[in-house]
Order: sequence, then C-alpha cells, then structure tokens
Amino acid sequence: MTSTREPMPAEVRRERMLALVQEQDFVRIAALAEAFGVSVVTVRGDLDVLEEHGLIRRVRGGARAAPLDTQNEPSYEQSLGSAALEKTAIAKAAAKRVGSGQSIVVDAGTTTTFFARELVARRDLTDLMVFTNSTSVAHQLEPAIPRFTVVLSGGTLRPLQRSLVDPMGGRILENIHADTAFLSCSGIHPDTGVTNINIQEAEMKIRMLRATTRHILLADSTKLGRTDLAPVCPLSDLDLLIVGDNATGAQIAQLREYGLTVELGELTD
Repeated sequence: MTSTREPMPAEVRRERMLALVQEQDFVRIAALAEAFGVSVVTVRGDLDVLEEHGLIRRVRGGARAAPLDTQNEPSYEQSLGSAALEKTAIAKAAAKRVGSGQSIVVDAGTTTTFFARELVARRDLTDLMVFTNSTSVAHQLEPAIPRFTVVLSGGTLRPLQRSLVDPMGGRILENIHADTAFLSCSGIHPDTGVTNINIQEAEMKIRMLRATTRHILLADSTKLGRTDLAPVCPLSDLDLLIVGDNATGAQIAQLREYGLTVELGELTD
C-alpha cells in the first residue's frame, strides 16, 4: 500500500537529527540518511545548517554534538530548529482561529512563522489583513497575496530575530485597531505574566496588544514557568494561550487556576 504521508518538513527533520546527535554524541551521515529516508546530499545540507547555527560540529563521516551557550539570546535560526513539532501543532490550532475578512497582527518569532505557513495553507481564507514586524512572517505570507494583504510595520531591522523594532517601529501600530494579535514570547509564568528576553521586542509586543481587541499567545512548552528580562503583559490581558502537547498537566492546570484559557495544540496523523 502506497503511503500518502506528506514529506517531513525540513525544520522537523533537522530537529530530529539534532536530537539523535545529542543523544548519541556521534552519528554517521549514512545512518542519518537511512533513518530519515533522504539522500546523503540532503543530510549534508541539514548538517551544514545545524553547524552554521552552532548546534552541532561536523566531523569526518558524520557529526558530533556542540552545546549552546545558554547565556545568550538564541538566534532566529537556532529557535527555528527547536521544538518544531510542537510549533507546528500550535500553529495549526492558531490558524483555525482566523476567519475571512479579519485583521490580525502577528509578531516576530519562529512559532509565528509556522503560524504564517498554516494561514497560507488555509485556501478558504480571503480578504485577510495581516500586520507584522517580522520579515520572515511577511515572506511566508507572500504566496497568499492577493488573498491576503500583508503590511510590514516598518522600523529598524534587528537581524538576530529578523524583526523590525524601534526606532520607527511602532508608528503603524499606533494608528490601527485590528481584531486579533497573535504573539510569541520567551517566558510565561503565573506570577510574572508574559515576558521576553529582549526589551525592544517586548515594546513591539506591547504596542500590538494595544492595537488589537483579542490577544492570543503562542508558546511551546519550553516557555512555560519561565521569566525573562522584559515584561509584556499580565496573564489577565490574554484571551487565549495555545501550547504544545509537551506541556505537562501540572503546568496547564496552574495557568488555568489563574483564569487563563489554555488550548492544547496536537498533531494528528
């Protein structure tokens, strides 16, 4: 019987390769090609990407693990290869919350980039107005034009996250009133609320909250229980949190005790 399963997205494949390398310390290229059903050329390309982002170290015939410096803010590329399955599930759940004729604001982040892809896949969506400060999100949405209208916020490019921030980052957001904000974060905690590792990014998120009626946060399980440098908002400002299925029951229950509505994004076969 012929399988109808879609090819594994490159980000998911690289995440799983990274997990294998970290688990076994050394993995051969031929073994990875066999494990993932791809060519050795594809594996070499994936390993090149992982090495560029400091996640592995290429050696003759394969790859070894290279631990990250956890004191630094991870780059967009590093985050893109982390928790890809969770982010895909979160993105699919979030995309179901969008309807034709709506206006939405989408911030910069890897989870929101996955979300943008899922919006494009929704062929039923038309007349959608999207404001974003993410060059990656805008790029992902481009194939949906003219079904979608995509507006970049303007501002100063922050290459680490492919985002637009101050100076000049908030003028459009100060002059619109959109339906829903879809935001990412680097930390969410019952006591400290939503936080972000970078102050400029946090300021843009705050503006997006002010420019919208409904607020939906997209966060994989690594963000739960964490507090970072810059506050964004208390939990009471959120209408919905969508998390991945790696979140524990205790983590979800604790957030719900504080009155937050939590939805679990799950991938189905």
